[in-house]
Amino acid sequence: MSDAERSDPDLIAAAIAGDAAAFEQLLRRHYDRIHGLAWQLVGTRADADDIAQEVCCTLAERIGSFRGEAKFTTWLCRIVFNVCRDHRRKRRSFLGLTERLAVLAGLSLPPDGRDLHDAMWVRSAVAKLKPAYRDVVVLVAGQQLSHGEAAAILGIAEATVAWRLHEARRMLSGGNDA
Repeated sequence: MSDAERSDPDLIAAAIAGDAAAFEQLLRRHYDRIHGLAWQLVGTRADADDIAQEVCCTLAERIGSFRGEAKFTTWLCRIVFNVCRDHRRKRRSFLGLTERLAVLAGLSLPPDGRDLHDAMWVRSAVAKLKPAYRDVVVLVAGQQLSHGEAAAILGIAEATVAWRLHEARRMLSGGNDA
C-alpha cells in the first residue's frame, strides 16, 4: 500500500516510529488545512506561509506526543491556533517595541508622516546596534522586563544593563553609531 492510500492513524504511527516518508505524506495531506486556518486567523498570506512552516517544524517535534485522545485534525488545528496566537502576540510585542524604542531614543515620527507601526527606520536602527546593546534594548523596551530581570537573563550586573540602555539611547538618538 502506498503512503497516499494509508489512513491518518497508520501514517501517524509510522511517523512516530521515525518513518520520514509517512511524516511527509501526513504533512502533504494536511498542509492546505494548516495554511488555510493560519490565513484565516492572521489575515495575510505571508504570515500564513511563515506560520505553516513553523507548524510543520512544531509537528515534527511533537508528533510523538500525539496520544489519539482527539482526532488528529483537531490536535493539529490546536497547534495551528497556538502558533497563530503566539505570532499575534509577538507582532503586538514588536509593534509595541517600535513605539517604546522611539520613546526610549527620543525619536520623533519620520518626516514623511508614517506612523511608528510602519517605521522601519526604528527597527533598522536597533538592528544596527551591537548585540550587547540590542539585547538590552529588546529585553527592557521590547519585553518590558525590569533591569534586574534583564541582568539575570544576560548574566550581567543590573548597573551594566542601565549603562547599556543609556548608551543605546544615545546611539539611537544619533549621538553615535553602534
